[in-house]
Amino acid sequence: MSVANPFLIGIQLFSAISFVFFGFSCLYAPFLKLEFKRYGLVNYRRLTGYLQLLGALALLLGLFYKPLAIVGSLGLSILMFMGLAIRIKIKDSVRKSLPAAFYAVLNLILFLWLLKFHNV
Repeated sequence: MSVANPFLIGIQLFSAISFVFFGFSCLYAPFLKLEFKRYGLVNYRRLTGYLQLLGALALLLGLFYKPLAIVGSLGLSILMFMGLAIRIKIKDSVRKSLPAAFYAVLNLILFLWLLKFHNV
């Protein structure tokens, strides 16, 4: 068993905390209710919030059981790439699209890094 990488743990915690915030915001923030209407995805707002919270939980529990972090980071990466695709489809600005792109890439890197260190 290898020694935990503090940088990897930091990225994992940063993403998990971010998605706890994003998940609850998605479920309860009036602004995001309007955003999902703008995206044409009103029926997917709650599902998106729950998936974000589930991904965050997987990353947090993954600090103790790496396979959960691997699944959570992959799921969040896919979710954010889909969010980026929606933003491109509705022709959002780069500024509005950048957070989705950032979290998609961050979680993809986290997934690949965890996969490498987990020896799957």
